[in-house]
Amino acid sequence: MTTTESIEQTAYAHEHAPRLPLAEHLPEFYRAMIRLETAAAKDIDPTLYHLIKLRASQINRCAFCIDMHSKDALAEGESVERIVQLAAWEESRHFYTERELAAFALTEAVTVLTDGFVPDEVYARAAEHFDETELARVIAAIVTINAWNRIGVTTRMTPGHYTPKSAS
Repeated sequence: MTTTESIEQTAYAHEHAPRLPLAEHLPEFYRAMIRLETAAAKDIDPTLYHLIKLRASQINRCAFCIDMHSKDALAEGESVERIVQLAAWEESRHFYTERELAAFALTEAVTVLTDGFVPDEVYARAAEHFDETELARVIAAIVTINAWNRIGVTTRMTPGHYTPKSAS
């Protein structure tokens, strides 16, 4: 049996269907989310923006957003290594800048509010690496992706079918 035949015989798990096409039922809300995304993405470093979105999506276990933001980051030149290591960024610090590390810590603190609140030291560290306007942009990016993740997980958006615009 060849490797190709072996792969073809592999039975993958059934792909689940989305629960609810939110954009169809609430187009005004969906358009508002797109406007929020556009505002959050304005004037923020695209590399950092992709990594923030990917890290929050990993924490929130939003498979659709992990798929989307990994592909977007790759299409814009991010390395596979940095994408793969992002899930363990604290142990893989040498792949990232101090600025990115501060943004990841803030992303985790804002995303996992069930742990209490955003610790002063996490906020202060981010404030050391970003001026107030940049920090506001980072916070906006974190808030926006968390909203998208909640939509994606709740409506069970299906990963694997997204194609980045720059790759089309």
